[in-house]
Amino acid sequence: MNIIYFVLLALSSLNIAATEMIIGKETISPGINLVFEAAPKDTVMPKEYFLAESATDIHIEMLANWSKDSPIGSPVGGFVAYLKIYATIEAESGGKTTVQLTPHLNMSDNLHYAQNIKLPGSIDEAYNIKFDINPPDQRELGIHYDWNNEVGPILEQTSFNYKNMNFKKIALSSRR
Repeated sequence: MNIIYFVLLALSSLNIAATEMIIGKETISPGINLVFEAAPKDTVMPKEYFLAESATDIHIEMLANWSKDSPIGSPVGGFVAYLKIYATIEAESGGKTTVQLTPHLNMSDNLHYAQNIKLPGSIDEAYNIKFDINPPDQRELGIHYDWNNEVGPILEQTSFNYKNMNFKKIALSSRR
C-alpha cells in the first residue's frame, strides 16, 4: 500500500511543474538561432528589479545562441549577448503591453533574455506577440576590424510575429 502511494505521489508531482511552451524558432544572420518561449512565472533576483512572481502570469523568454553556421570564432551554442529585445503582447480583447527582455540566468537555459509579465487580458483569451530584436547600442559593443570586414554588423533589426497564442496552460502552471 505504501509503495503505491509513493508511486502515485511521484507521478502526480510530474504534472505540477510545467515545461516551457515553444512559441517559435527562427535563425537570423549571421548564424544566430532564436527560440521564443513562454514559461511558468518565477521569482527572479534581485526582487526589487523584476515583477514579483505573485503579480506575474507568465515568463516570456528568448534564447539567442550561435549556430554551426555562425562566423569563425563564434562558440556554437554560446549566448549572443548585448541584444535589445522587446516583446509586445496584445490580447484579442485589445489590451496591449510591451516589455524589454533582459539577460537572465537559470539552470535549464543558462544565459537567455526574459521577463516576468502580467498578461494585458484574461488568461483564457488568445494573444498575438511580436518580438523585436535589435543590435546592441554602439557604445555597448565594440566591433573589431576583422569582424566588421568579414561579417559587418552583429545583426540587422528584425521582428517576428506569432498569432493566436494561448498561454492559459503556462499561466496556470508552476515551476515548483
